Amino acid sequence: MPIRPGQMIRGDHVSEFLYSTLLQGRSHMLGKLDSVILGYAMTFDILSRRTFMSLSGSAVLGACASPREVAPVEVPVVAQFLPGYGPIYDSGYKLPGIPDKYLQGVNRRTTGTYQGEQPVGTIDVDPYAKFLYFIQEGDNTIRYPVGVGRAGRSFSGDGTIRVKKKWPGWAPTQNMLRTEPEVYGPFARGIRGGLRNPLGSRALYLYKGGHDTYYRIHGTNDLGSVGNSGSAGCIRMFNQDIIALFEIVPIGTKVHVRTEEESQRVDPENYNRGVELPAKIVDPELIYSDEAIANDPPPVFDDPRDGLVPSMDESNVPL
Repeated sequence: MPIRPGQMIRGDHVSEFLYSTLLQGRSHMLGKLDSVILGYAMTFDILSRRTFMSLSGSAVLGACASPREVAPVEVPVVAQFLPGYGPIYDSGYKLPGIPDKYLQGVNRRTTGTYQGEQPVGTIDVDPYAKFLYFIQEGDNTIRYPVGVGRAGRSFSGDGTIRVKKKWPGWAPTQNMLRTEPEVYGPFARGIRGGLRNPLGSRALYLYKGGHDTYYRIHGTNDLGSVGNSGSAGCIRMFNQDIIALFEIVPIGTKVHVRTEEESQRVDPENYNRGVELPAKIVDPELIYSDEAIANDPPPVFDDPRDGLVPSMDESNVPL
């Protein structure tokens, strides 16, 4: 069936089973939750167990004794996340879940039958509808919401993924420093990979004619930019989405970016979805201060917890 707005991703019934299993105390059966479902990596979102308290009252020793007042029991509120968008461990970091307010309508991962014009195995990006498609056979194509460059700053045409990196480092290009020195000048020395890095948890590097274009498909902590135009040209994804895409996209994958005419022809319903956001000015102290660096240790690749879901009992993390 075609992908339509509001369509939920398949695999929800599996997520419900995993949630039920955890509640019954059988989490040892699950192992790592970073499973490949329907041709792509999904991390199921089991957040925590509900805590219960039992209260015992004192025996009434006399017929005229007043009953003791018992304070009401407070049950912790368990945050709910859509499947694939909950908190997860990755490379030593505990990534937060994506709140529902950023996943409204079509602004979430979904699967269905591709309606575009590119062959199977291609990544097809629609910068006007703010979607990225990883094209698969039948009804297995995966569509992700993305943030794209502001007007005149987006990648165009076709490219090829030649490099893939986990928690990559970043430095502004000479063009970024020249055209927006007030935005990027303070960060000319670059930022190593980690939570402070604007490329997020993963990056796919686009090459054209054998040369690096300096455009990336990458993660972001700027959740509000996904579904809108606000970057310097790169293609932004929620960290949970780029982690899933990273696992299934091989080196050599072709990337096609739709023209405005193609977007209007293929997906007129979502053409010009979102808004254009102004460039954000970030205080360098938030990136380079001793406190910021101390709170952002280097990534730990192949951490045994990768893909697991943080629980309320942090002292019982499987290692």
